[in-house]
Amino acid sequence: MVSLIHNLLSRVVLLNLWVVLLCNCVTSVWGLNYTKYRQVGDMRLARIQKHLDSLNKPPVFSIQSPDGDIIDCIHKRKQPALDHPLLKNHRIQRVRPEMPKMGSSMATQGEGGKSANISKNDGYIRRGAWQMWHQNGQRCPKGTVPVRRSTVHDVLRANSLYDFGKKRQRIAPLARRADAPDVVSGNGHEHAIAYTGASSEVYGAKATINVWDPKIEVINEFSLSQIWVLSGSFDGSDLNSIEAGWQVSPELYGDSRPRLFTYWTSDAYQATGCYNLLCSGFVQTNSRIAIGAAISPLSEFQGNQFDVTIIIWKDPKLGNWWMGFGDNTLVGYWPAELFTHLADRATMVEWGGEIVNSRANGEHTSTEMGSGHFAEDGFGKSSYFRNLEIVDADNNLITARDISTLAENTNCYNIKSSSNNQWGTYFYYGGPGRNPQCQ
Repeated sequence: MVSLIHNLLSRVVLLNLWVVLLCNCVTSVWGLNYTKYRQVGDMRLARIQKHLDSLNKPPVFSIQSPDGDIIDCIHKRKQPALDHPLLKNHRIQRVRPEMPKMGSSMATQGEGGKSANISKNDGYIRRGAWQMWHQNGQRCPKGTVPVRRSTVHDVLRANSLYDFGKKRQRIAPLARRADAPDVVSGNGHEHAIAYTGASSEVYGAKATINVWDPKIEVINEFSLSQIWVLSGSFDGSDLNSIEAGWQVSPELYGDSRPRLFTYWTSDAYQATGCYNLLCSGFVQTNSRIAIGAAISPLSEFQGNQFDVTIIIWKDPKLGNWWMGFGDNTLVGYWPAELFTHLADRATMVEWGGEIVNSRANGEHTSTEMGSGHFAEDGFGKSSYFRNLEIVDADNNLITARDISTLAENTNCYNIKSSSNNQWGTYFYYGGPGRNPQCQ
């Protein structure tokens, strides 16, 4: 019965959308026109709806978020991950993974003795009030996982149904040292990142990142801050990548709110993998954290800083790659079966920011990275990653000491790293994009 009602509602939405499409409506969020519909035929709409019927599993319970999202509570054994052909015989891991052995305690002071509001951040995590869908007090029942419902509008903002939920394939490798990370300037992606050497044997990475709401100039651009765990060839088609952090992407989400996200690929962003739960693969185990949901509150310029701690590591017992959030809160895992090189270990970690510069008006984008301020502006103004750590072969968390930094265009976005007793290895990064020195 629940499945029947769900499908009927989907058909009603489809019919209503067709009326909207004929009206050629435009929706604006924060002054950004993010959906300019062209006329769409019945066959394309039918294909989209068939895909959504497969992706949006029948919910046990649904929650309306104040930001307009619908969070569906899906039974764990019915979640999208298990549709993957490599996971047909996969049993959801019920044994708690072996957590990496912790290093030094979390900092309670920011650089120069200024409060970094770390204790306040931990309070938000403990109360679970850091995602907008939590604000009405509803929770998903035990035995279910929260999944942000995808809509026809979401798919239509993508270039095609095939491109929905995927990063564009990286092309034209950046001129770099042999051990430099997989970053590309030729297709409009710009970065400000720190990274480990390519010869490393890595079994995970961790960092604490403050969250902002960078402004995006055009719909097909984004701004993100994330951890990359990588293995494979940067110049070939076999790169494996596991990623997590926060991002603002009007094309993907239909608004300009920062959201928790994940990504994975086993073939250099060609055919495998996707954002969040927009394809099969990532197995969610947590009933309180919705991947792709909006984060709230946010950091304030010269005010309170809100940061989130993310860890990705390989369970030494079963080999799955787990994602943790805050203090030992398990979100879910990427099964080892999904990967080739990462089935063994990672060889590089990257931390930092990435934007897309589409040069829509023939000049550099004004899309911001991080807080929109350069690294030298420092605490309370710039974005930061602090307490950078990696997981070694013995499942120990150790400080990431020998890191390098890279930014393709320091007049637009930059990065400055340092270390101290409270924040360990850390860096400030970001920038405003277009300015008199960045055209």
